[in-house]
Amino acid sequence: MSERRACRVLGQHRSTQRKVPRKADDEAALTAEIIAHARQYGRYGYRRITALLRRDGWAVNKKRVERIWRREGLKVPSKQPKRGRLWFNEGSCVRLRPEHPNHVWSYDFVADRTHEGKAVRMLCIIDEFTREALTIRVARAFKATDVIDALADLFIVRGVPAHILSDNGPEFVARALRDWIAAVGAKTAYIEPGSPWENGYCESFNGKLRDELLNGEIFYTLREAKTVIEAWRHHYNTVRPHTSLGYRPPAPEVFIPARPPSQPGPATSGALPLVPKPALN
Repeated sequence: MSERRACRVLGQHRSTQRKVPRKADDEAALTAEIIAHARQYGRYGYRRITALLRRDGWAVNKKRVERIWRREGLKVPSKQPKRGRLWFNEGSCVRLRPEHPNHVWSYDFVADRTHEGKAVRMLCIIDEFTREALTIRVARAFKATDVIDALADLFIVRGVPAHILSDNGPEFVARALRDWIAAVGAKTAYIEPGSPWENGYCESFNGKLRDELLNGEIFYTLREAKTVIEAWRHHYNTVRPHTSLGYRPPAPEVFIPARPPSQPGPATSGALPLVPKPALN
């Protein structure tokens, strides 16, 4: 049977039998870029990888990235099972919702160990509205005075928040810390004992810290831990796409280029130099 008659019987155009499908010219380069990002950020899915590609200048949608992602066999382990909320008798869930930057800060400790087995503790402080990791203090142990020292450094740079949320750990409920926070004009808020989901923003951040960094790093010294963790915090704030922020980082870096000498600016302003952001740790 001829091709013409077979196509007439099947109701197909003859060009469907002759047209050779073509791939985009940048398919190989895009695939290599996706694999490179997946290798560097092993806990990122294709949606977050798409955001990174767009930041790098690729005009690509998530469906194409997903197709390449599945073709190359890339995947991220399934999420943890969901946990129920703590509901009170009247059916309401007590929650202090952030409404603007510096409204609610939350802090918590994350524990790990160096190669020789010695304990390492990390004090993580975040702004719940912007999702920015304000600081991660790393030490062998913490006292209430150490927490006060970390908060004081942040207050000088960012101002005093309205509320500071935490669990009921001994460092957070110490009278010295509570009196000091009240003296500077902030209010303390504590979750119900045994209810970590009430401190959801900080617990989520702690999970990302452990999943994306701590589970894949061996720290031989405390100094190495401080350096690597601070580098990850900077990446988290300025580069890592955040799903709740529309796949944008919490605090992207902004560069103000200096005006060339041939283009004088207004008389009231001059060229602004690039000033690096002060380190908090």
